[in-house]
Amino acid sequence: MEIKVLNGELKSQVCDVLVVGLFEKTEMLTGVISSVDEALGEIINDFVIKKDKFEAKFGQTYLLQTYGKIPANKVLVVGLGEKEKFNPNKLRELSAKIIKKASSIKAKKICIDLGKLEFDGLESGQVVAEGALIGEYSFDKYKTDKPKEHVEEFVLVEKDETKFNRLKDGVEKGVKIANAMNFARNLSNEPAQYATPTKLAEVAKKIEGVKVKVYEKDEIEKMGMGAFLAVAKGSSQAPKFIHVKYTPANPKRKIALIGKGITFDSGGYDIKPPSSMLTMKDDMSGAACVLSVMNTLRLFNPNVEVHGIVAACENMVNGSAYKPGDILTARNNKTIEVDNTDAEGRLTLADALCYACEIGVDEVIDIATLTGACMVALGTQAAGIMGNSQELIDKLIKVGESNGERFWQLPMYEEYKDGLKSDIADMRNTGSRYGGASAAGVFLKEFVKDVNWVHLDIAGVAFLEKPQKELIKGATGAGVRTLLNYILSI
Repeated sequence: MEIKVLNGELKSQVCDVLVVGLFEKTEMLTGVISSVDEALGEIINDFVIKKDKFEAKFGQTYLLQTYGKIPANKVLVVGLGEKEKFNPNKLRELSAKIIKKASSIKAKKICIDLGKLEFDGLESGQVVAEGALIGEYSFDKYKTDKPKEHVEEFVLVEKDETKFNRLKDGVEKGVKIANAMNFARNLSNEPAQYATPTKLAEVAKKIEGVKVKVYEKDEIEKMGMGAFLAVAKGSSQAPKFIHVKYTPANPKRKIALIGKGITFDSGGYDIKPPSSMLTMKDDMSGAACVLSVMNTLRLFNPNVEVHGIVAACENMVNGSAYKPGDILTARNNKTIEVDNTDAEGRLTLADALCYACEIGVDEVIDIATLTGACMVALGTQAAGIMGNSQELIDKLIKVGESNGERFWQLPMYEEYKDGLKSDIADMRNTGSRYGGASAAGVFLKEFVKDVNWVHLDIAGVAFLEKPQKELIKGATGAGVRTLLNYILSI
């Protein structure tokens, strides 16, 4: 689908569907919708609103035939809901709903002008473009009977030339961010037979405008990454430690992004039940997010040095697999007693965190589908966030909220460390069944040194069992919007 911005008047556009917006409890039509209504002989006011009692609740739609009164074939009136509650995140969601509705009626070209909104054209353009491309997304690579009907042109119409330029700039940014999200979604939706550690390394090597180093198993051994390698022992797929580096001329800041890269998680000898294992192809959603961000940076050219780091492997079961009770030695020489082989993500992240803290960055942000405990605590509505820098935590929460991603801060009390104590090693990889997400954060903190660090637990938001807001069932590209916009804000 192509997204365009046109300087003109909505009612004059030739298209399959013309889209106008209406707030709840609107007593008198004004602006764009009034102009369209007048051209239609006031059918919106007299029939849609007064006779059919269209309430204009958020996402509600009413489809009208135009009978040749205007160049468009149909008019879609969309409910914007309560004016006081309408915001950019709502607009993004609405844009996705409009695309789905347009596709359902087999429209090829739609033109939209929702009228005067209470936020800037730059932001409006961005979120409308994001919503349209997010809403259009489907993963049908392996289907023989692919959907044939889809929207080909999505045109934002703006009469005011000054606002038009802002809107156009916003659309350009929104398209890049939405494409980045869909890049990550594609990777996470791929079956584990395709998205192997080797495949992730190949994806990294194809990224333009960066330097890429992929460490093989023998090199990883020499680097002392005993925790990461232990997780990989049970698989026939070779582990890959991936380091992607984006370097501008004079960076303001240096950041490392670490994505959990477990391309399939069986649970190891503490094997998962079948229902929990079914979607474990998505356990590399953190890695997909980081690779997507690294793939997109060249389009924005931020003045920030960014390192993308992924310790990629499978957590499988064979005669060589690591076992409960094993003692592992991480890169920083801390020893770890394996209490549960299904707490593998924190082991791979431990070595990745040690590595990231050694390369001279100012900040480290790791993103991982880490704990079921975080899913229980926050569900699919928010990801967990914790770390050693309140300032960085606050910034990421704020950026996430304004870009449609919620993060809820979880505590990292010293007492959680008590549950990680081991009789025979420096620590265990799991603690009590209570406060599991926080305990995992406390574990990770042991591998962070002399750097501001934040941990994002996206276990509940990375893969959806049913549609939610602008997203369909499946991989969501969690974290992409937040991390990209955070980097761009520096």
